[in-house]
Amino acid sequence: MSFWKGCALLIMLFSSAVFAATPDVHVSIKNHRFNPVEVHVPAGQKIRLIVENQDATPEEFESHELNREKVIAGKSKATIYIGPLEPGRYPFVGEFNEDTAKGVVVAE
Repeated sequence: MSFWKGCALLIMLFSSAVFAATPDVHVSIKNHRFNPVEVHVPAGQKIRLIVENQDATPEEFESHELNREKVIAGKSKATIYIGPLEPGRYPFVGEFNEDTAKGVVVAE
């Protein structure tokens, strides 16, 4: 095997291991509500939060505690990377519908 093929193989192995180690957490928005309302994630680990907006209207995922905000168009998905987190509760809201769109990430 040539040097460059070996390097490429090592990069592929290490990058796939990193992506495989990032857990996916799925949350949906329907009728301007998050489901599930509470998601549990491992503390100290990076998380890939996949938010699916099933409503026809956009929603803004916002969390001051997670330092994240992202507008998610209607009938679409968004990926939000969070963490690694200390153990605790991290609330989030749908800023366009704060009265109903509320949730929390629990790192444990």
